[in-house]
Amino acid sequence: MDSPDDALLTQLRKGVLEYCVLACLRQRPAYGLELATQLTTARLLTSEGTLYPLLSRLRKQGLVESTWQESTSGPPRRYYQLTDHGTQALATFADTWRPFSADVTAILEETR
Repeated sequence: MDSPDDALLTQLRKGVLEYCVLACLRQRPAYGLELATQLTTARLLTSEGTLYPLLSRLRKQGLVESTWQESTSGPPRRYYQLTDHGTQALATFADTWRPFSADVTAILEETR
């Protein structure tokens, strides 16, 4: 059974994961396993199984697009890249997140 801390962390991850995926794609296209590794290393993704439905949803929303590319080390890979709409959504999130997270941090520090 998850501890209350685990449940809280899960909810926080759910709230920001899609924007973290968009941020990962800001510099260059990436394929699913590459994204999963990056997000897992950052401790933002605990299960690769949650990433692919999220990528599909982002594609349907027009925030990312994908193309198949041949791989030198196996089957073709689906690469995802940010669309203009995705870039705008990420900028809006960042503009909202920065003051929001600063406000939360300020409140937490005041109440110590």
